[in-house]
Amino acid sequence: MTVRIAPSILSADFARLGDEIAMCVEGGADWIHIDVMDGCFVPNLTYGAKVIETVRRLTTLPLDVHLMVVEPEKYFQDFVSAGADVLTIHQEAAPHLHRQLARIRELGARAGVALNPSTPVASLADVVDDIDLLLVMTVNPGFGGQRFIERSVEKIAQARALLDARGRRAAIEVDGGIARDTIARCWRAGADTFVAGNAVFAAADPRGEIGALRALCGEVA
Repeated sequence: MTVRIAPSILSADFARLGDEIAMCVEGGADWIHIDVMDGCFVPNLTYGAKVIETVRRLTTLPLDVHLMVVEPEKYFQDFVSAGADVLTIHQEAAPHLHRQLARIRELGARAGVALNPSTPVASLADVVDDIDLLLVMTVNPGFGGQRFIERSVEKIAQARALLDARGRRAAIEVDGGIARDTIARCWRAGADTFVAGNAVFAAADPRGEIGALRALCGEVA
């Protein structure tokens, strides 16, 4: 199983964004994770299409865009046009989930669904054939640097079991509190894609930290 490390620019120094993205590329990052927050679905406000456009100009790595917003369908066209490769929407914010996932794919992006810590994996049973990525939030969304919720490990295992039972090869991504002391447990439970913010950007050696996280999953950088 391939390991993907996706540094989250939520923890980057935006005064040096070009350098920060270059560091991620040089360190062997697989994706760049972009957290879009609207101040409504979550109690924080971040950025939109212009930042996605900027990051797209700085790298050819896939851009993994996580929409923590209400009415996410309003942003699909603009974000894909700006350069998003993956659009992940929250099950809790998407009452017409099947339709919204289909629209993301129509636009040419991969479609993901995120689950908050209190949302059960079983809630995706009816759309599991329509997703390219299942994101298990291992903290409550809205802020970087939060403490990993331990019971999330079992939830990752449930997600893996659901995908395997349906013969699906969708990625299982984890986001929140991913660091050296948590990543291996998530890997063993069945995750393959790891969002790392503070763990990378606050490290003494950010380039080396990407490789160190990967190695803890049994794959040498």
